[in-house]
Amino acid sequence: MLIFKKIVLPLLGLFLLYRAVDLLRDLSAHTPADYSHAETFVLAFLLTAFITGVFALPGFVFSTNALLPNRYYRIKSNGRLQKSYRLMGLKYYRFLLIVFFWGQKKNRRKYFDGTRMGLENLDYQSRQSEFGHLGAFILIVIASVYLLTLGYFLMVTTAMLINVIGNLYPVILQRHHRMRVERLMLKIG
Repeated sequence: MLIFKKIVLPLLGLFLLYRAVDLLRDLSAHTPADYSHAETFVLAFLLTAFITGVFALPGFVFSTNALLPNRYYRIKSNGRLQKSYRLMGLKYYRFLLIVFFWGQKKNRRKYFDGTRMGLENLDYQSRQSEFGHLGAFILIVIASVYLLTLGYFLMVTTAMLINVIGNLYPVILQRHHRMRVERLMLKIG
């Protein structure tokens, strides 16, 4: 089953990359006036979903976080991270994630089982998640800059709103988790 996933999920990621590029190509062949507001919102959602999937799917089977150096994942400024967490209202975002997804015990157990090894797994999973969301965030910003040059202001606004909520917030949340995990690991030595 794992070999099947290692083949299928990256292929699906490549397919989503193809779909994202194809969507951008189609948008460049038209003008913003060719799309209704509803179509613009749907296309912005699809673009962000396609690009996020490009990074998410391979991350389910490969250690994609290793593409960035370990020093990237080290939290250098706890105070600045805490301030960003508070200013962006991430405690509410975290609460919603717990209510709608992580509240189920089986979902939480995959990431932390209460042991020291569980802390190490939580650290690893936070790196995996952060890499996937960071890569998607950056690629969506690049695609948005391109769309801005074509005059797709409403689409870019919508895509960036989705991008901030769906990718930037998780990056900061994962860094916040890792900061707390690092403190715990130091305490238990």
